[in-house]
Amino acid sequence: MINYNEPLFRPPSEAYSLILQVSLGCAWNKCAFCEMYSSKQFRLRPEEEIFAEIESLAHHSDQIRKVFLADGNAVVLSFDKLSRILDKLKATFPKLNRVSAYALPRDIEAKTDEELQILADKGLKLLYVGIESGDNELLDRINKGEDYKSTNLALQKARQAGIKLSVMILNGLGGQHYSQQHAINSAKLVNEIQPEFLSTLVLSYPHGEEHFKQKFKGEFLPLNTIELIAEMRVFIETLELDNTVFRSDHASNYLILRGNLNRDKQELLNRINGVLNDPANAKLRPEWMRGL
Repeated sequence: MINYNEPLFRPPSEAYSLILQVSLGCAWNKCAFCEMYSSKQFRLRPEEEIFAEIESLAHHSDQIRKVFLADGNAVVLSFDKLSRILDKLKATFPKLNRVSAYALPRDIEAKTDEELQILADKGLKLLYVGIESGDNELLDRINKGEDYKSTNLALQKARQAGIKLSVMILNGLGGQHYSQQHAINSAKLVNEIQPEFLSTLVLSYPHGEEHFKQKFKGEFLPLNTIELIAEMRVFIETLELDNTVFRSDHASNYLILRGNLNRDKQELLNRINGVLNDPANAKLRPEWMRGL
């Protein structure tokens, strides 16, 4: 039996995965926009607790195909500890075909090429990484603790080890002052990484807009709905991807966009242009739905 330490978060695509908390909170937990783990103090869970939870689910072994390692950046665990957890999962759940986790670029960079290859061979097949932006000035203003180069090097290192990537960009993160450079530099960074999956979410304010402004290093003027969609146009126009599944269908997104890039690039731009050319008749997600 698993007793989760709340709050518990997972990517939408992990809805049918076993969620296993190997750490609590986020090791960085300083980003201006993020309140996910503000109520938690980061700590690694004892290995014996993790193993006991895995063993408690052994009678469900035939049903478990995917496992998501929580909380905020489970890849911060040492190579040895991650390796032992992956071994335990595979021994307990023989039909397991994928283990995934959130990761920070620094977590990936801390592992050697050989270590990442071993972790991939043991089942760590997918990492979710919140890039947020590819613009260095904006990354500094939100206190991300990463820059264009560190993110690029770490994520390409993971891909070269055979680990797939699902990356996320925050639409509206820079407000009016940084919108153009945010969109362009984010797309350039994604182009270099060539992730298997890409998504965009819209910046939200769980503790209010003023709370975010106090943590943002500089003046922040939020984008309205049409400005957010205009920023998305610049972002997608700048993307040059070989085969990336793109989703902008989170509850925070006003305009639902789905496709494969670059194959569906023009179709997505046509949808965006339709909204920008005739906003009064655009079919956008109502404001009240964004909190669902």
